[in-house]
Amino acid sequence: MAVRRFFVEKIERETLLTGEAYAHAKNVLRLREGDEVVLFDGSGTEYAAIVNAAERGALRCTVTAGAPSQKECRTPVALFCGALKGDKTELVVQKATELGVCEVGVFASRYCSAYMNENKLARLQKVAREAAQQCLRATVPSVRYFPSLDGVLSAAAGYENKLFACEFAEKSDADLRALKGSCALVVGSEGGFAPEEFSAAQAAGFAGVTLGKRILRAETACIAFTAAVMFSLGEWQ
Repeated sequence: MAVRRFFVEKIERETLLTGEAYAHAKNVLRLREGDEVVLFDGSGTEYAAIVNAAERGALRCTVTAGAPSQKECRTPVALFCGALKGDKTELVVQKATELGVCEVGVFASRYCSAYMNENKLARLQKVAREAAQQCLRATVPSVRYFPSLDGVLSAAAGYENKLFACEFAEKSDADLRALKGSCALVVGSEGGFAPEEFSAAQAAGFAGVTLGKRILRAETACIAFTAAVMFSLGEWQ
């Protein structure tokens, strides 16, 4: 059986599993004294630990060793997606985390009809933590909200490749098969982008990219675009 993994806010020599982590460990996994677990706090290091005591509302774990995770991508990739309706944004955050992105930005744009608030953002951050735990990552991508596309264009300035998926771009201005270096990917919401938004992205150094001959749903575009870039960068080798 695989060693169980848990995200905790702070790891010390004696670390307590509390809250949802405790409930899952005790009631679902039935962990007992002497069982081995892996702890991570999002820093990129994972820690081997042993459950040494069950307390009221907590499991006490003794950390025995720590080492950098070998599951992280070598090249930073960020995904910025327009806010989507329903729980589609959660799906995008979950799958982007599994694919290895270092950050996810959710933004509002002219034709975006979904909205974001503090509770929704907190939920997305939780989804990222849970996805990182499930896929064996030791780093949790940051999840941020931008009230306008301008904020996204500024946040992506430090990336070597800036790629803007646009449904009305006639051709791709960048060859996804030849990518090298860090990448910032932008995908719109269900309503797509306005022409002036595409022009602003081009002025900020983004290359327009087509995602094939068919129109993809926004959540499909986010996941497929990220996967294609990760493959091109050699992250699947």
